[in-house]
Amino acid sequence: MDDRTFRDAMGKFATGVTVITTVLEDEVHGMTANAFMSVSLNPKLISVSIDEKAHMLKKLEQAGKFAVSILSEDQVEMSMHFAGQKEKHDIEFGWISGVPVIKNALANIICDVYDAHKAGDHTLYIGKVIDLCVCQGNPLTFYGGKYGRNLLDQSQAV
Repeated sequence: MDDRTFRDAMGKFATGVTVITTVLEDEVHGMTANAFMSVSLNPKLISVSIDEKAHMLKKLEQAGKFAVSILSEDQVEMSMHFAGQKEKHDIEFGWISGVPVIKNALANIICDVYDAHKAGDHTLYIGKVIDLCVCQGNPLTFYGGKYGRNLLDQSQAV
């Protein structure tokens, strides 16, 4: 199978949208990702998948801490900014346990890097959850290469 067919098939899995953030030498770094999942309840572990070509790969390794902010339906521009698709100049980060987070996200999950595993052209970072914050709202979704608010009606995709 070719890469496009594989990507199209993977796009059939509806996901939420996250922004992964860290700080290194007083500079905040972030990237949009939808390859995120919980791994374990005891200990509390999550996983994010980072492309080997992404600048964030070395940043996470060096910083040793990161946050995953699960975006709300009103945060499309934030997702696009950290995906390099749209410039947003007025980002004011929240801070939890010394790690930058996206304000007004549905959840901010702060982690220490627990482990990392190279898998193909990505590295799976396992994070041990050290703190979190949860808010109410509706999730920003991603399906078939499009942002959406309601997966049952893709004509409303943003």
